[in-house]
Amino acid sequence: MKARDIMHRSAECIPADETLDRAAQLMRNMDVGALPICEGDTLIGMLTDRDIVVHCVAMGHDPSRVRAGDLAQGRVWSVDVDTDLSTVLDVMEQNQIKRMPVLDMRKGNQLVGMICESDLAKSIDDRKLAEFITAVAVPH
Repeated sequence: MKARDIMHRSAECIPADETLDRAAQLMRNMDVGALPICEGDTLIGMLTDRDIVVHCVAMGHDPSRVRAGDLAQGRVWSVDVDTDLSTVLDVMEQNQIKRMPVLDMRKGNQLVGMICESDLAKSIDDRKLAEFITAVAVPH
């Protein structure tokens, strides 16, 4: 099984210069808790609903003035559409990633989907899922 077989295809980038209030509206409309942040066609980060609350609202900042790119930090982990499921799980577990962007390397690293815990729950057995959730939840 490959990443393409389990990802959901409704992934949508938020531009780095978009405001966090707009990001929150997109999350609500799409019923997701995270959005990939893109600068042009390049994936530069991930933005979660928690990031908006902790790094903007709780700090007293105005989400209509803070940009998504302001919260893009650290390395962005992603996999290619042709990555084996076992490798996807390894990367997610080792880096404690709950949401994995899926890129098509043959199309210039175009974002084509996302893999999250609910996608994994539909694709792997309960034992593997429990191992994954434990590995991602417990800090190294």
